[in-house]
Amino acid sequence: KNERQNVIRTLMEMDCIPAGIELFPAADEEQLDFIKSIIDDCDYYLIIVGGRYGSTMPDGISYTEKEYDYAVDQDLKIIALLHESPDDIPVGKSETDPHLRERLKDFKVKLSENRLVKFWNRAEDLPGIVALSLSKTIKMHPAVGWVRGNTVANADLLGEINDSRKENAALRARISELEVAL
Repeated sequence: KNERQNVIRTLMEMDCIPAGIELFPAADEEQLDFIKSIIDDCDYYLIIVGGRYGSTMPDGISYTEKEYDYAVDQDLKIIALLHESPDDIPVGKSETDPHLRERLKDFKVKLSENRLVKFWNRAEDLPGIVALSLSKTIKMHPAVGWVRGNTVANADLLGEINDSRKENAALRARISELEVAL
């Protein structure tokens, strides 16, 4: 919990809008559909893996792994931060079920395939790692981000601007014709 709060604070200080699922109230929608709708509004996907696999769905796959798979399917840029020494994580923050420990191990392998990952050991290192990793990702792969509603041109305004542009071009052509005629 403390790790998440520190990362969220770091993201907000970077003028990002974090969309961690823990920030949202329960919804009437099926939970995975709700998670997907949040991911659809994101520019980047940051995943931090410690010692837990997470809550599982009836098929045995965690919500976290399902949301990661969805982010991959949506072609989001993914920043994966994995705990470097999972055996050093306190028991209270680790999987005790051997089956879930194996699922977590497999998930970490999956996260590491075809992408660079960063490793962390201490919770207090996470904000710095997040800031450096995200700022580099933003620089290398700029995304749309959020735009204030009052700064977005609407379709009517864009149509008027285009009409003015066409009228301006026609008038310039007419001036050129008159200059040649003189």
